[in-house]
Amino acid sequence: MFGTYWKKRDFSMLRKIGSFVSGLIIGTLGGLIGLGGAEFRLPVLIGFFRFPPLEAIILNKTMSLVVVASALVFRTKVISFATIGNHWMVIVNLLAGSLIGAWLGASLAVKLRSKTLYRTIAVLLVIIAGVLLVGHQAAADHIILVGGAFQIVLGVAAGFVIGIFAAILGVAGGELLIPTLILLFGVDIKLAGSLSLAISLPTMLAGFARYSQDNSFTAIGRNKLFVLIMATGSLAGAFIGGRLLGIVPDTVLLPVLACILVASSYKMWTHT
Repeated sequence: MFGTYWKKRDFSMLRKIGSFVSGLIIGTLGGLIGLGGAEFRLPVLIGFFRFPPLEAIILNKTMSLVVVASALVFRTKVISFATIGNHWMVIVNLLAGSLIGAWLGASLAVKLRSKTLYRTIAVLLVIIAGVLLVGHQAAADHIILVGGAFQIVLGVAAGFVIGIFAAILGVAGGELLIPTLILLFGVDIKLAGSLSLAISLPTMLAGFARYSQDNSFTAIGRNKLFVLIMATGSLAGAFIGGRLLGIVPDTVLLPVLACILVASSYKMWTHT
């Protein structure tokens, strides 16, 4: 009975509150680790609010776009647009692959059967959990700047894979971009965060362009109030998470968040 209630699209007050609170919690978690929180938002959209997988991906991408664009502006007090512009070659290098990957990833998502899409999401969530556990530490300790043509090729290849992830999950891809920027290009971690946002914006727009050719894109219009409320909660949470940064140590936070993603992955895999 409760599950049936949440499937309704009448947008009751309880649903409004639930969308804001869940967005607030997800945004806070993302803010604590420097992400937009889309990785955690997608399982909530599917498992709690009962959106079909493709519809959930498109709504997640819409909210992610709002959070990413805002975060890029918020960070200009620390990392200016001029500083980001000075690294345009790095941005172009990764975008050369991520734009193609985002288009192909979106094309794949709209063609997959629901069950296959659920399982694809489940696998990608596990991979993201692994990156959270080992990627941040590796990025902090082992910079492997390679330089030259090989670096460019690796940048395009990495961008391509990240673009696919971003399109299928509806995420910004920061959890993959930041370690890549640090390991491959030797970028400072704070600058890597802003560069990842600058790369994510056009990558997400490429995915949007492909999704707009499918009827599922109308989900945004049907759920625009839901998107607005949850995105507002996500932005507020991201601000709170940024303020709480450093209070919760990574040695505690990252394993907990990885476990949440693994549990969500199991629910996606077994979803019927």
